[in-house]
Amino acid sequence: MKLTTKSRYGARLMVDLAQHYNKGPVHLEVIARRQNISLKYLEQIIICLKKGGYIRSVRGPSGGYILAKPPQEITVGEIVLLLEENTYLVYCSDRPEACDRADICPIRHVWKEAAEAMFEKLNSFTLADLVAFENADLEESLG
Repeated sequence: MKLTTKSRYGARLMVDLAQHYNKGPVHLEVIARRQNISLKYLEQIIICLKKGGYIRSVRGPSGGYILAKPPQEITVGEIVLLLEENTYLVYCSDRPEACDRADICPIRHVWKEAAEAMFEKLNSFTLADLVAFENADLEESLG
């Protein structure tokens, strides 16, 4: 599975919001500038994240977006699962009817287990973990 820019940028957007968790709403334009991502593209991604219950919008002059849950309760796997159209490595691993060899193909199970292992790993990282990793890297670079 190749991750699309939608899930990669969505993860960056979510980490940005996690970095500013409990500091008030963040304007999408600010995130777009900080992350060097098109505002129009972030506007598309934010719709999915709001519908999925991961982000809330706050109206008003000091409004913007905030995480709907604490960063330690949101995993990278959840974000990818929400934003990707498919989560399989090969089409037949989730759709056996797509291949006339599905019932006898020994490798189909490998592809399915590999995708499951990938999501197990992605689900082991929370937004709080990523913020902590970034803070540790920053402290290390400042020496």
